[in-house]
Amino acid sequence: MATIEGKVAIVTGAASGIGLATAEAYVNKGGKVVIADYNAEAGQRETDRLKAAGGDVLFIQFNAAEEDSIKNLIDQTVAHYGQVDILVNNAGIGGMGATHELSYEEYRKVIAINQDGIFLASKFAIQEMLKSGGGVIINTSSVLGFVAQPGAFSYNASKGAVNTLTKSLAVEYGDKGIRVNAVNPGFVESGMVNKEALGDFYDGLVAKHPIGRLGKASEIAHAIVFLTENDFVTGETLVVDGGYLAQ
Repeated sequence: MATIEGKVAIVTGAASGIGLATAEAYVNKGGKVVIADYNAEAGQRETDRLKAAGGDVLFIQFNAAEEDSIKNLIDQTVAHYGQVDILVNNAGIGGMGATHELSYEEYRKVIAINQDGIFLASKFAIQEMLKSGGGVIINTSSVLGFVAQPGAFSYNASKGAVNTLTKSLAVEYGDKGIRVNAVNPGFVESGMVNKEALGDFYDGLVAKHPIGRLGKASEIAHAIVFLTENDFVTGETLVVDGGYLAQ
């Protein structure tokens, strides 16, 4: 089993939600963690909190839709910690609306962050992992990478691509010591997805999960830790969805 202790992990979209829960899980296992997020205020606040608790944590602001920003994230990590052992591509955005009314710019924004951002971050991280003898990449996808939801065309497209590119990278780099997996959450409680924010729509989401509730960020982080530690798992698109896809 691979160890997280002492390893350098970049977690994108880590100022909140699944990304933050993953960063905390890695810190608790002795990892050196880079919290990467567009939201500088929240990212630095959470970094300071984890540092105060004894974690070895660095915040780097980045934009998942810009190649130069992504390369800078990898370069700054290497400059500070010397290498990249783990990359969690978690940064992403949603996209809702009728497809016939969707502008190309709106579509491209979702694809740029959710799909292109994973390509670029993986590309630059793999360059470093090849130098150090291997590493782990984990991509946050979604149950909507497997099944459709009306009005979520760009999001469905991006997450379907994430699952396939995960397998492609796993096959291409498996013999070079680099494992690549994806985690596919169902709907997870967050600042944007909760009863107060969604009203009656929230109840409809819960009804789609046979377990009777939405997921917790910590439950998805637990799955990410598993994918990080198990040396024999690669090319996997692990579903953690409270039974969403079982129906």
